[in-house]
Amino acid sequence: EKLHLDQSVTGLGSIKVSMHLSYLSGISVFVFMVTLGKVLKAIVVMRSLFIDRTIVKAYSENVYTEDGKLDIWSKSNYQVFQKVTDHATTALLHYQLPQMPDVVVRSFMTWLRSYIKLFQAQCQRCGKFLQDGLPPTWRDFRTLEAFHDTCRQ
Repeated sequence: EKLHLDQSVTGLGSIKVSMHLSYLSGISVFVFMVTLGKVLKAIVVMRSLFIDRTIVKAYSENVYTEDGKLDIWSKSNYQVFQKVTDHATTALLHYQLPQMPDVVVRSFMTWLRSYIKLFQAQCQRCGKFLQDGLPPTWRDFRTLEAFHDTCRQ
């Protein structure tokens, strides 16, 4: 089985994907970076056909280790992107369909793309742009609407 990543992200407009094949301690791991406008960079780690983890950082942050590889371990220096990383981890659990990995990747990428307006979207519940100094970092899995953490319940 082969996952066609290029087909999974085709038609997602504002997403740029660069791919890197890495081997971690003998395990074949596929790592790619998703750049979303000038808003964020997400490092996506796939083990076989499944998304294993995602790290989201600010567009301006360094995403490489000293030896030039994508840094799949360091978290963002910014609280807003740490929260988006946490939400991405939750999204990976939500979008699990082991028999259809291409659908999972496409669904996850569509969800991730909703962050293109991270700093422009207002919360769908309270109507505010900032709460405790942060924009609405949660995106509903079905509607992709923006919510603050405390407003999403």
